[in-house]
Amino acid sequence: MNLLLLEPGEIGPDGTARLTGRRAVHALEVLGAAPGRTVRAGVLGGRLGDAEVLAAAAGEVVLRPRLDRDPPPPSPVSLLLALPRPKVLRRVLQACAAMGLKRIVLLGSWRVERSYFGSPFLEPDAVRAELCLGLEQGRDTALPEVRVRRLFKPFVEDELDELFPPQRLLAHPGDLPMLERVEVRPEPAALAIGPEGGWTAYEADALAARGFARFSLGPRPLRVEAAVAYAVGQLELRLREAG
Repeated sequence: MNLLLLEPGEIGPDGTARLTGRRAVHALEVLGAAPGRTVRAGVLGGRLGDAEVLAAAAGEVVLRPRLDRDPPPPSPVSLLLALPRPKVLRRVLQACAAMGLKRIVLLGSWRVERSYFGSPFLEPDAVRAELCLGLEQGRDTALPEVRVRRLFKPFVEDELDELFPPQRLLAHPGDLPMLERVEVRPEPAALAIGPEGGWTAYEADALAARGFARFSLGPRPLRVEAAVAYAVGQLELRLREAG
């Protein structure tokens, strides 16, 4: 945890915040919180900065935050991701939040098990909890927007164009050019990543018809969590190189 993330309502009228539970344990046992020391803190949806530790006892830490900085700029990448296995989803959500992605759509695919959509990890509170862990890691306070869509065709036909920028890229297995050989403009981009076996031919063609340019992540098959981090990092580098 690189940032103690506070809810807006946790800062009282006197300007102090009282932490218990997981965050207090981390502050005490990992950060070595003690009266007079400072730790990094931020308010969800707000600013971040330093917080003076006023009191630190078993299971409780009292802070006085001084929030004088804006969160880091968001990633220029939005993600369209075939819904992964529930346990993988937790890691992916944390990684996306840590990398600064602010829009994520989790989409059904022919290769996505229907049972995944019934997972408790998709409950709004569970998704929010994983995103907050990622924000703590990335020292960010801006919560990503996550939408879940079970049906591929209605989403692509009715919602995709409203949610994603015109520049769109599709990571896909096969004999395709690497990302460095695909034209990239210096503007926000949407990135589509399918299941571990890739989108079906129908799905890939439907995305291509909506402007997604296909590229390869290389000859090695990657797990979803690795593919997301690898592709987002590569795309952000290309966008910076493009100006």
